[in-house]
Amino acid sequence: MFFQELARATRLPPAFLEAGLSELIALGSATCDSFGGLRWLIVPASKRREGGVSAGRWSLVSRDVTAPASPEFVARRMLARTGVVFRKTLARERQPIPWRDIARVCRTLEARGEIRGGRFVSGFDGEQYALPEAVTLLRAVRRRGDAGSSAEPLTVSAGDPLNFRGILTPDERVSPATRQQVRVA
Repeated sequence: MFFQELARATRLPPAFLEAGLSELIALGSATCDSFGGLRWLIVPASKRREGGVSAGRWSLVSRDVTAPASPEFVARRMLARTGVVFRKTLARERQPIPWRDIARVCRTLEARGEIRGGRFVSGFDGEQYALPEAVTLLRAVRRRGDAGSSAEPLTVSAGDPLNFRGILTPDERVSPATRQQVRVA
């Protein structure tokens, strides 16, 4: 809404409305689509030109980002991205949900038959969960053995989520911030 529409709807004097908007902006709950409206509130009242705030529409900011992501959402995203999830795959993730919560969700998904639990990647302890299509692909790779080793090695950017070098491999870790390519297979 424009400032004049807000004043009519709230029936507040302009000074009170300006104070309320300033507070909502400071809390990150309101915004304006024009810098003119924001600048108006920064200028002290004694130095403002006559006419009030004329530019910009004011709106509330939806703040769903403050709600933490659900463990089921994180588990499903990780499974969709890598196919197999276990504790060590969280080492690269920046999310506030601990492995125990993700493992609990994975156990539930396994009980529903949506994913599989087992030992899919050798050399790592603990629970492992995989999508059914990932299990099929892993079995095909195991059956193929060294026959597939003549293929061109796959490389990805160090910033790619598949950069598990130094996390899942004994190699030195490559920071996602570097502009390097990392060999995946």
